[in-house]
Amino acid sequence: MPRVIGIDIPENKRLEVSLTYIYGVGRRLSNEIIAKLRLDPNMRAHKLTEDDIAKINAMLQSEYVVEGDLRRKVQNDIKRLISIHSYRGMRHRVGLPVRGQRTRTNSRTRKGKRKTVANKKK
Repeated sequence: MPRVIGIDIPENKRLEVSLTYIYGVGRRLSNEIIAKLRLDPNMRAHKLTEDDIAKINAMLQSEYVVEGDLRRKVQNDIKRLISIHSYRGMRHRVGLPVRGQRTRTNSRTRKGKRKTVANKKK
């Protein structure tokens, strides 16, 4: 398995797809990287040379925020929202949906223990 910035990417999948196994790299970014490095998006990942892997590593580390740095950034953003007592921060802290989803159904089966939402008055 080829290792790109510390992540094993699947070797029998197309390069375009196997790069998406890196946190922060989606299909669009994967295609962008392949185009910049002039690689074939249809080739399998196990056909990458050491040179190609080194180029991909260099590009991901210099131009994009991926893997550990991106995870850290997201966690810091959530901590900031919680610390300034914003509405989104409160929702994160309580473990409820943050982006306006309904809570009357669905969200109660998420994330373990049951969270009580205000009851309907009769």
